[in-house]
Amino acid sequence: MADYSRYQQKVIQRYYDNRDQIDQQRLSELVADLYLAEGKKRAKLWEVARELLTRMKVPESRIEHVVTSDDASLLAAVVQDVETGKIK
Repeated sequence: MADYSRYQQKVIQRYYDNRDQIDQQRLSELVADLYLAEGKKRAKLWEVARELLTRMKVPESRIEHVVTSDDASLLAAVVQDVETGKIK
């Protein structure tokens, strides 16, 4: 991190310190977007959801089930489980 100013280093560090909350918020917003999306945009959103779920350490079997079902309500259930702490 020698190429960054002290201020930039702190900003980067805070981002990584709060990455779990950022991913959780993004996933919550993604649920609403999936309800409204169609076609190629919907497929792209599911790819993003898969990446976020993987980064949040959701079990691979559950990720596969949610993504292949193409059902935003199942993703909403996963978000709720993450928020309540059932998935860490």
